Amino acid sequence: MLIKITNFKNINKRKLMDVYKESNFENTDYFFPNEKDKAKAVLQVEHGFLDFLKNDFFKKEAATYYVLEENDIWVSALRICKVKDLYYLEALETHPDYRKQGYGYKLLSNVIEDLKKNGSFRLCDCISKKNIPSIRTHEKCGFKIVAQEGHDYLNKDTNENDYSLEYSFK
Repeated sequence: MLIKITNFKNINKRKLMDVYKESNFENTDYFFPNEKDKAKAVLQVEHGFLDFLKNDFFKKEAATYYVLEENDIWVSALRICKVKDLYYLEALETHPDYRKQGYGYKLLSNVIEDLKKNGSFRLCDCISKKNIPSIRTHEKCGFKIVAQEGHDYLNKDTNENDYSLEYSFK
């Protein structure tokens, strides 16, 4: 089932953090390099993630978190918001226990169908060149690599280690 969340109070924080648990663990070294207790560092990363959603993300135009739920478990999630004339996609992630089962593709396909209800649009994403599974998932959904350098529309910067991808519906 596709869940469409447009405000912070409707997020099941634990279920969402479970989707991102691997990334949150990996982010402990970046955000809290001096914290020796990894469990404590993960909690700090989760707290920062949720603060970002509450105080920044959901204040953006058309900010929406999409979640794919199966058997009461949030198996895949992503967020989009409007930036000028396009939608910018971030944080497509599948729960580690549910990877390689097509959930990321299913979620992204459902999001595209939901966006089509409002007419033409551009949906852009920035993906690490090393993240081959995500690139393939995006391409399977109709995204095209449009630049060899990733463009982050929210932070207004580019990264040579990423690709810019785009899906267009006219």
